[in-house]
Amino acid sequence: MVTAYWNGAIIAQSDETVVVEGNHYFPRDAVRDDYLQDSATTSVCGWKGTARYHSLVVYGKTNPDAAWYYPEPEEAAREITDRIAFWKGVVVT
Repeated sequence: MVTAYWNGAIIAQSDETVVVEGNHYFPRDAVRDDYLQDSATTSVCGWKGTARYHSLVVYGKTNPDAAWYYPEPEEAAREITDRIAFWKGVVVT
């Protein structure tokens, strides 16, 4: 079981993550919605496409843009469709 933790809370947990470039992409339904806050931030990867971000809000603390996903990944990255990855202090074990 792969688990993502931040600020003392389990953010996501799944046996079905996909690892791309060292990052675990969790199935969308394995991530706690109540900890996600939409962000206007985007970034572009040449082979994955345009990423969108969520901030994490846990126990009154915010971790801006700590989760990302590709709403319409390029063909080469189709395996991460409907999946979310984490960074910025989120521990994935």
